[in-house]
Amino acid sequence: MTEQASAEIKNATRLGMVVDLDKCMGCWTCAVACKQENDVPEGMFYLRVLTIGGEGIDVPAGTFPNLSLAYQTTNCFHCDNPPCVKACPVQATYKQDNGLVAVDYDRCIGCRYCMVACPYDNRVFNWRDPVQDPAADVAPVGYVEPRRKGVVEKCTFCEHRVSEGLEPRCVVVCPAGARTFGDLDDPDSEVSRLLRERASYVVFPEKGTEPSVHYLTRVGPKAIAERGEA
Repeated sequence: MTEQASAEIKNATRLGMVVDLDKCMGCWTCAVACKQENDVPEGMFYLRVLTIGGEGIDVPAGTFPNLSLAYQTTNCFHCDNPPCVKACPVQATYKQDNGLVAVDYDRCIGCRYCMVACPYDNRVFNWRDPVQDPAADVAPVGYVEPRRKGVVEKCTFCEHRVSEGLEPRCVVVCPAGARTFGDLDDPDSEVSRLLRERASYVVFPEKGTEPSVHYLTRVGPKAIAERGEA
């Protein structure tokens, strides 16, 4: 990562992510790395990989040989107009100056109003004391403190890394380079360039939440075939 990119992250006013759906291959590397980096306990994921196809995971839609299969990752969208912030009665969920939507776990009372307010189902509730396998004394797990039982958790865009000018772990580990992170308010950033050059979308734009995670529309041969143009 260059010094320029690191400075961009540190000085950003609206950090966001662009995911290239043509590159995503559904390997779950981002999701597993997220769990390790953020000390996410068993049974919980901050980042999930959804199958665009049949009803099951990794199941294509259609009938052989006319099949289609793609993937879309989902995590907290760090909305510019986050309904979760408005719903929290104790201000445990709040928006930072760099655009990240954060949670103060010491203030969280576990009411889960934020989960109801989020239209994307991208928050999880810690119903039990966190369990790690392997245990921390066997293998190092995570770079943030585990959360106590009874609080709402979610993707933080690896806030602890961002504060040091580093990209979120999911961006670094993606073997296909499908994830790009940067300042959406900076016209010279890589995320801004991608959004200018490629068609993109956000999830549920009609909700008015203005997500900071954008998906580049699929344009490869499979996408063309799915639209009936081939």
